[in-house]
Amino acid sequence: MSQLWAEFAVSSMLAVLCVVIHGLGLFSLSHALRGETAVERLKQIAPLSPRGVAFTLGIVVSILALHGLEIWLFAFVYTGLGAVTGLEDALYFSTISYSTVGYSDIHIAPQWRLLGAFESILGMVLIGWSTAFFFRMLGRMEAH
Repeated sequence: MSQLWAEFAVSSMLAVLCVVIHGLGLFSLSHALRGETAVERLKQIAPLSPRGVAFTLGIVVSILALHGLEIWLFAFVYTGLGAVTGLEDALYFSTISYSTVGYSDIHIAPQWRLLGAFESILGMVLIGWSTAFFFRMLGRMEAH
């Protein structure tokens, strides 16, 4: 029973940490695109212009970097706990869990399976949050 509580505690702490990382990342990106001059410039960008495409790609790359950071964080925790042997396997397991593909849990020690389940739920929430943010940022460009 104590293993279950340890697993729940680690899972919860990682979830909170990833939400904070994601929130700060999206806040920073949003802050960089705020201000009267930035908002006015965005309204003047045609979505299919080279600047519009660069703006869109910049947001996508930034969001992917946030997700990558969170996936790597889980991979390092899996390795540190001995839940998954080897960084490559830990990164693979973290990626399939975060993306909710979740082929199987044979890659993780049975006593840490809940951590993988938490990562899947967290991935779904953070991907949804990123999607909402992405469309909000695209909505700032004037549709022509």
